[in-house]
Amino acid sequence: MRLIQCIHDGTPYAALVENAEQVRLLNADTYTLARRAIAAGHSLTEAIEAAATETRLEYTQILDEKRLLPPLTHPDPAHCLVTGTGLTHLGSADTRSAMHTKTQVSEEELTDSMRMFKLGIEGGKPQSGMSGAQPEWFYKGDGACVVAPEAEIPVPHFAEDAGEEPELAGLYVIGDDGQPWRVGYAIGNEFSDHVTERYNYLWLAHSKLRACSFGPELLVGELPVHLEGISRIVRGNKTVWEKPFLTGEANMAHSLANLEHHHFKYVGFRRPGDVHVHFFGTATLSFADNIRTREGDRFEISLAYFGRPLRNPLSFETASAPIDVKSL
Repeated sequence: MRLIQCIHDGTPYAALVENAEQVRLLNADTYTLARRAIAAGHSLTEAIEAAATETRLEYTQILDEKRLLPPLTHPDPAHCLVTGTGLTHLGSADTRSAMHTKTQVSEEELTDSMRMFKLGIEGGKPQSGMSGAQPEWFYKGDGACVVAPEAEIPVPHFAEDAGEEPELAGLYVIGDDGQPWRVGYAIGNEFSDHVTERYNYLWLAHSKLRACSFGPELLVGELPVHLEGISRIVRGNKTVWEKPFLTGEANMAHSLANLEHHHFKYVGFRRPGDVHVHFFGTATLSFADNIRTREGDRFEISLAYFGRPLRNPLSFETASAPIDVKSL
């Protein structure tokens, strides 16, 4: 079962994807449906079935009219927290081999990144009920940093790079008692500034404070352990870069449960009513192949299991004056 969100008659609604061409309108947005399910002690699937209307909409028309929204939003963007974890994926066989070789050096010779990766390999998939190794963690912003599928991703004038990160994102709503509930999963583009990050790893936090996108479809239910996708960059009518990527727990050093635990163990991330969007990491970047993006380039990230691809063009912002903080 997959959902989208769109504007219909001026109001955000969720819609059930029935096929590649048609969606069935529901009588509320995704956030409201999740809250209904939590309050009633029902599954989200039951809440969706109860909310189905007889109205069908043309999927392509929604896209063409730019009425598509992220598949989960909060009415107040300040109550949506966007975060993520890195160094979580094993990557290709060659990458795994290279990493394995590097981890055979002494502990003193390991970089912080390799030490973190090694911790994940050794302890990222603990037994049920136990806490495993902590992953790398970062903050991207609140709901204001989320760009709808098909909409432009803004590149700030001070950015050194504008690179995609094809990932899975977990989507969550916090219940009134502080219990985190996973609403589902979506394709994510955890857009980042890799030049800034590479210059000094202590600037990782800066490099992540960028826009991002996820969707267009929200997958309700369990996630396959192995997923194969394609990430590409299209310039005009030409694909300038394309590469397959793997995700799902079979291709990760950490279990999703371990990543979720280490995020939601903080009481500040269990505030009743909040929405969380959490990116689970990747091993495939165009930046690693020395690709430099340009104005108008379009990212396209596809995972067949998730329906339509996530597509976003780039828009580079012009320089502005330095921020002048005034004294009261």
